[in-house]
Amino acid sequence: MYEYKFVETSLGGFFSSPKHRETINTYASEGWKLVQVLPLEYNGHGKPMAYEIIFERLIRD
Repeated sequence: MYEYKFVETSLGGFFSSPKHRETINTYASEGWKLVQVLPLEYNGHGKPMAYEIIFERLIRD
């Protein structure tokens, strides 16, 4: 059986730097596997601004 974690992140903008790589590396070091990245919010031009990263890992008995 697996457990899942859902983490919101952004790819950065004019005044902020992207955090997705740091987020993925942090969770991977804790045994989480990247499953999917979904866009959550879009700007007025249709560009995704916020994302949800979905991780999974095996539940250990």
